Amino acid sequence: MQGAALGRPGPLIAVVGPSGVGKDTLLARARAALSGRPDILFVQRSITRPASADAETHVPMTAEAFEEAERAGAFAYSWRAHGLGYGLPASLTEHLAAGRPAVVNGSRKVLAGMQERFPTLCVIQIVAAPDVLAARLAARGRESADDIAARIARAGEALPVAPACIIDNSGDIDRAADALVAAIVDLADTTRL
Repeated sequence: MQGAALGRPGPLIAVVGPSGVGKDTLLARARAALSGRPDILFVQRSITRPASADAETHVPMTAEAFEEAERAGAFAYSWRAHGLGYGLPASLTEHLAAGRPAVVNGSRKVLAGMQERFPTLCVIQIVAAPDVLAARLAARGRESADDIAARIARAGEALPVAPACIIDNSGDIDRAADALVAAIVDLADTTRL
């Protein structure tokens, strides 16, 4: 709220982490825990995949509809990853311009571009031990052992933007969720341009 009074945009808090780290679960818990904070927007992404019970809540779009929305300026930011299109709604720009914070499920590959577009970008990185990630990915049954090994290798790569906070979700999900909530509140209340 202070950011609006000072004429500064609010922070865009990107939560990033590799597949299997539990990011969607943690974000859902943080959204529920912070439901009493209407100033904090949890951004719903548009994604070119069908809705699914085991994936994040998103606006499903066909590839054609996504491209049309991009051309029409419906997204504040969009990118492609893993064969899918991802878009953040244009309304995000107005929310941040009003000095209010927003939380987005981010992608490590586009953090540098996001930071260029949103100078108030803050990154929260979710990590887990390689053996924990491997077990979670194997339990899903969606990928081969080689694909899982490649994901584990990429998980250890440095982010293009330094994280403000790193949360380990190798163990107790409640502890990790509490840490995420605390980090979001801290960044929402103290981060200024």
